[in-house]
Amino acid sequence: MIVTTYCLDSQPDAKWLESVKSSCMWGDLNLHFTKSVAVKAFEPLLRSFHCSIQLPETATESDVLDFLDAGATYVVVTPEQIKTNAMPAVPKNRTACCVAVDCEKKTLLPEGAPSLVILDFPEHVPVTCAVVAQACQDHKIPDNSQVIVSGKPPTCAEAGKVIEAGYTLQVDGALTLPDAPLSIAGVLNSMLKSDREDSLIPTVVVDESETCLGLVYSSPESLKEALRTRRGVYQSRKRGLWYKGESSGDTQDLLRVDIDCDYDALRFIVHQNGDGFCHLKRYGCFGSRSGLDAMVKILESRKQNAPAGSYTKRLFDDNKLLRSKLLEEAQELAEAETPTDIAWEAADVLYFTIVKCVQNGVSLSDVEQMLEQRSRRVRRRKGDAKPAKPAATASTDRSAAPANTAPAKSVPEPKPATPKSPHPPVITIGKFSSLQVHTNSCISACERDQLCRRPAVADNDRLTKIVQPILDDVRSRGDKAVLELTAKFDRVELSSPIIAVPPMDEIHLTADVRDALEVAYSNVYKFHKAQLTDPLIVETCPGVTCSRFARAIQKVGLYVPGGTAVLPSTALMLSIPARVAGCENVILATPPRKDGTVSPEVLYVAAKSGIKTILLAGGAQAVAAMAYGTDSVPKVDKICGPGNAFVTMAKMLVQNDSTAMVSIDMPAGPSEVMVVADSSANPVFVAADLLSQAEHGPDSQVVLVAVDLSADELDRVQKEVVSQLEALPRSETAVIALSKSYVLQVKSLAEGLEFANQYAPEHLILNVRGAADCLKDVVNAGSVFIGPYSAE
Repeated sequence: MIVTTYCLDSQPDAKWLESVKSSCMWGDLNLHFTKSVAVKAFEPLLRSFHCSIQLPETATESDVLDFLDAGATYVVVTPEQIKTNAMPAVPKNRTACCVAVDCEKKTLLPEGAPSLVILDFPEHVPVTCAVVAQACQDHKIPDNSQVIVSGKPPTCAEAGKVIEAGYTLQVDGALTLPDAPLSIAGVLNSMLKSDREDSLIPTVVVDESETCLGLVYSSPESLKEALRTRRGVYQSRKRGLWYKGESSGDTQDLLRVDIDCDYDALRFIVHQNGDGFCHLKRYGCFGSRSGLDAMVKILESRKQNAPAGSYTKRLFDDNKLLRSKLLEEAQELAEAETPTDIAWEAADVLYFTIVKCVQNGVSLSDVEQMLEQRSRRVRRRKGDAKPAKPAATASTDRSAAPANTAPAKSVPEPKPATPKSPHPPVITIGKFSSLQVHTNSCISACERDQLCRRPAVADNDRLTKIVQPILDDVRSRGDKAVLELTAKFDRVELSSPIIAVPPMDEIHLTADVRDALEVAYSNVYKFHKAQLTDPLIVETCPGVTCSRFARAIQKVGLYVPGGTAVLPSTALMLSIPARVAGCENVILATPPRKDGTVSPEVLYVAAKSGIKTILLAGGAQAVAAMAYGTDSVPKVDKICGPGNAFVTMAKMLVQNDSTAMVSIDMPAGPSEVMVVADSSANPVFVAADLLSQAEHGPDSQVVLVAVDLSADELDRVQKEVVSQLEALPRSETAVIALSKSYVLQVKSLAEGLEFANQYAPEHLILNVRGAADCLKDVVNAGSVFIGPYSAE
């Protein structure tokens, strides 16, 4: 390990702080003060790094204790200070004795010296293993001492040897910067050993809380580039340097690098930006966030997107309410006695504490740094409880009241808006407990408008920066780019981006699935076939005839998502209209599975619809291939089909590119459903309809309009949602969508339909008595499903 040292005589500036971040990527920090300084100015630095200090000779014991209490790991002292016991209150294990290495005068360690020893070599002495060993012998350093070598090795390789010999190396910070003689990358590369044929180094990537994000590989070049740019840069085994997130936007800020004890593996500690590390849009390759970290991310999302009037939104906006809940839960924790009750109340305290932190931009790392700083304190408080504070005043101003004014009257603590429930808060870690509930008669028109707003989706500028380079790459390099992008995003190596659709009798399906697809195909086909009309011919005035007639689009591209779910329904709804219309050339694009194949259900629909070719690609690269054409993929005139935010942005960009000469169906947004249900509705059906859309994607939203349901009736629906959610294969996705969803209680059906028209849902389900009679009152909806058996 390397300790980088800086000599300071004043408070540092921002430029210096940036150089510290670069030089301390591996190891600790030492601050050598030549003048007296105020410790408060350095407290953030002492919390952020393992930082030792060396104060000027004029420093007092109190100055030293101030720095140690602020978080310094140890203080550097001289042999003379140890001999005279100049600082008796400073713990021995928080000091390091600095011995000046001098060939003429060999200073010996005094009795009672700490086990941490710094050998300070003159600048003209090249520090090597042999030189250090001789100095330890000359100065009679005990074998059990931890030795820090302060000096300058002649090369990175020699520095590595000194560290491998068991010493800690302390060098001037300027020498460890990326382009400096003793750069951290140079020293690490001299030490790293690989038993792989390609000489790559396994690299474990973790975040600030040490949650493992994934396993990658590093090379001397990638390590050097990562430390130079302070980004997550790795070595792809097939594509060279890999700048994590360069195309997806999910970049990483590199915080620290560690090497393992055998020098054959690295650990990168990073701050992960965007959706996460994994190509499956999960936070990490081993699963999503968990524990308190997951709670923080959920609440950060809720802070931005929680509907007006919701409990979480009120907690963020109403400081009095949040204060009351914190005091209430802390009191209940103090009074809890059994292990179960203590765990229960502690969970409540943690929940509202994290709300307070998220509300004010405080991270878990900030809290952890404070705890670590406190653990390093030398001077301890007595530990008695503070005296009770007086009741809060009506004013939030903490300054003294002006003269000649009456003192502010104290007001009682506000009562919680809802009675204490035996259940934990609505948001729970790792699972779902219930949908948020709003009452229409209790919210304002402005709050109702807020409920009609959809959850925030990805920023268009960010999406454009990610998607446009992919479109340009496919347009210029064709098949080669498609194959490389498929390997990158779908982790599938293909020899060709297209396959021929096999005959239907060669596609292996169970009889039940085949029969279901046949029934669905027949129903959809009949509906679309009935929409064909004869040409319209109108004589607008004598001798002038106007007509309207339809012609099939010759070349059509159909996009069927497939990354996280099998969607033969989408294949049916796209391919059948194309066949009914008589489109001559149809290509279907869908992401390949991990083995490079396509879902047999989608294949079967394609074969039955007469489609001959399938493009084995998803995302923006599939849209680009169909819009511009490649050697293998024919250019199309129109692209239809839904997809994620990247697919939608790609469709919009190619449509706006006049050189592409391609149109699209529409820029599809996140999926949504509204269920209007009264007491006649079966809770099982209602829950299933809600979850059918919630599982579509994390940006979906589902809304239940509860028409005059009693508390028990609504509770049965909530419990049914939880029950079905537990058995749902895509429950992890559904939980995220449900966190953005809600129930609106209304007194009458007319009130519920009024809100439905205001919300204008993509899918509207009427599960009420006399549902067919309601259709005349529906004005704004994409599609309407009438009655309990018209499941969306």
